[in-house]
Amino acid sequence: MASLILSGSTSGSVTLSSPAVSGTTTLTLPTTSGTVITTASTFGGTGPAFSAYMSASQTVTTSTWTKANFNTEEFDTNSCYNNATYEFTPTVAGYYQVNIQFTFGGTSPTNVGMALYKNGSVYKYLSLIGPSFGNGGILQNSCLIYLNGSTDYIAAYGFCSATGTVTLSGGIEQSSFQASLVRSA
Repeated sequence: MASLILSGSTSGSVTLSSPAVSGTTTLTLPTTSGTVITTASTFGGTGPAFSAYMSASQTVTTSTWTKANFNTEEFDTNSCYNNATYEFTPTVAGYYQVNIQFTFGGTSPTNVGMALYKNGSVYKYLSLIGPSFGNGGILQNSCLIYLNGSTDYIAAYGFCSATGTVTLSGGIEQSSFQASLVRSA
């Protein structure tokens, strides 16, 4: 395999290598200035991402938005999710795809909902179902959100009004919270 090395005017070098198979491979660079993205770049697919779930069921206080206790991490690529505060604070500014799933259970919930909070305040109500929800069910929703990569954080909240006790069901298959960088800012 042949290589072409171009030395820079400062420290460092660029190495171009031919593929290990025979044939022709063409790399075309634009005539305008820009950035060549590598696998080490922070763009969708390589930036912060996490998935967390509730290890046990959590009682939701009637008529109160309650922060969901997503205390078990399935993965956290950049250590941006805090499983004690249940908040995601990414280290890369950009646009994030957020997914939330709640499985509600309990006695006669009449209205149930989920919301995404940003920096401690409601950002978006993702679902609100009522007035007769039965004895449980699943809410799933998602949205895109911009996070500044330093101080912005998000958390998931659940809501219910009921005549009895309502819970968010625990377990990886029941209630989950995820976010992933789609595009850096």
